[in-house]
Amino acid sequence: MKSPETVFEGIRFNIERVWQGKRPRDVMRHPGAAVILPLVDDENVCLIKNYRIAVDQTLLELPAGTLEPNEPPELTAGRELEEETGYKADKIELLNSYYPSPGVMDEKMYVYLATGLTMHSPAREEGEEIENHVVTLSEAKAMIRDGRIADGKTIAGLLFYFEFRRGK
Repeated sequence: MKSPETVFEGIRFNIERVWQGKRPRDVMRHPGAAVILPLVDDENVCLIKNYRIAVDQTLLELPAGTLEPNEPPELTAGRELEEETGYKADKIELLNSYYPSPGVMDEKMYVYLATGLTMHSPAREEGEEIENHVVTLSEAKAMIRDGRIADGKTIAGLLFYFEFRRGK
């Protein structure tokens, strides 16, 4: 069996060629990400409008960010929440984790619920085109239904919250 070989080294991820029997497969190696569902209060969630160059669109999303080396995902969640939205949370708790596309990459996403929010100044990275967009939870559900929310991590995080956590 051949050992994996790195065929691409990027800024946030690498691609390795690995062998499944005699068949080569290219796998994206990603450090993982934290996704945050920030509840402003019992009925409102803070989404962000975020320009995504890969799809050349501004999407409505839950805030999220890539894990830094050796950084626990719950610390990433707190850091990214503050950087992207300006909110600090009194409490950040894990909702779930999942692999968004295990057929081609090993990225694991950790979804956190953030509560007890207080507003501070965001510390967005240079070039980020992000804007807070607070909506009711009912509006968020309708936006998933009608396609205004098209981002997979946002759909997964919100639907998990609606189905398994809200009101329980």
